[in-house]
Amino acid sequence: GARQQTELCNESLMLEKLPACGKSFEDMMKKMDSKKWCNLTEFIMYYDNFTQCTEREANNASCFWPNPLAEGFITGIHKQFFSNCTSEKVHWEDPPDEILITLILIPVMLTCAMITLVVWCSKRSDIL
Repeated sequence: GARQQTELCNESLMLEKLPACGKSFEDMMKKMDSKKWCNLTEFIMYYDNFTQCTEREANNASCFWPNPLAEGFITGIHKQFFSNCTSEKVHWEDPPDEILITLILIPVMLTCAMITLVVWCSKRSDIL
């Protein structure tokens, strides 16, 4: 049969090439207003190019992608550009008391009315 050649990951080559991907991404991001850095739709194309570049350079060095070294590099880029991006948590509040009481009383009253109707109809089954 055919002999399968397996190459070892050249980590030093990969680490040498990855900064070029980061530099390209950095150049594109610095052209944008930094207030837009947390809006993914504003930079998704740049980020896609960045991830494709890191994948290509890892593969060129015979390394799997992602790998711990590439992930560390990508994490560094994330810290540089997205460390101030936090997810806004929704703060839930109760509605005003008038609305809350209405929302509670309507189902309670409907339940009482339905029970009363069922009991009344079961006692009056001779008329139906």
